[in-house]
Amino acid sequence: MTRTLAIGDIHGGLKGLKQVLGRANVTTEDTLIFLGDYVDGWSESAEAVSFLIDLVRKQNCIFIKGNHDELTYNWLKKNDLNEVWLNHGGRSTIESYNKLTEEDRKAHITFYEALLNYHIDDQNRMFVHAGFQNHNGPEHEHHSTAFYWDRTFWEMAVSLDKKIKKDDPFYPKRLTHHKEIYIGHTPVTRIAKDKPTQMANVWNIDTGAAFKGALSIIDVDTKEFWQSDPVYTLYPDENGRN
Repeated sequence: MTRTLAIGDIHGGLKGLKQVLGRANVTTEDTLIFLGDYVDGWSESAEAVSFLIDLVRKQNCIFIKGNHDELTYNWLKKNDLNEVWLNHGGRSTIESYNKLTEEDRKAHITFYEALLNYHIDDQNRMFVHAGFQNHNGPEHEHHSTAFYWDRTFWEMAVSLDKKIKKDDPFYPKRLTHHKEIYIGHTPVTRIAKDKPTQMANVWNIDTGAAFKGALSIIDVDTKEFWQSDPVYTLYPDENGRN
């Protein structure tokens, strides 16, 4: 049976990605929607992107842009050594890319340039790394950086009064445009969760793989999900972003 599977932030944890793809019994019939942040964390950032470039040749994949992907692209394309990036996983990414050929680097630049700000499927489900800020909907967003940097979207969903009805004038308009919204960006471990977590109609699939958590995949139709081992256990000699 064809499935649509959303995958949380990988952060260079290729071992975790391979493990969870196996646990979900992913086949070439499945559509995979990656929610961004493929790099910056564990030691296999460049290898993870190479894996994804190869994967898309075998099956339908949709790749969303994350903020860390943008930072890595700026370094590869413009030699932008952003200090914040270096301190949040960038150094391990540079070390990983030092193993690649110039031809591979060019292929990766092409991959980053093709990343989507967001995707909306035929059931009006939205997939985006962080969220959006314009109350009229993502197509009206003034600054594309909101799609992969914004944190207010998830904070809004988490803090929303669960008693408020959708037709209430105080109900957040940003949550009314789509059937469901799937995001990453802000690990659910920040609210003491370790599994894909729903708040209002927002599903957060970032279960903290860059830190002490697992990498997660969710079937967006059935809500069944699969997780890797905590990714840090797969890289016992590394710190990741801890």
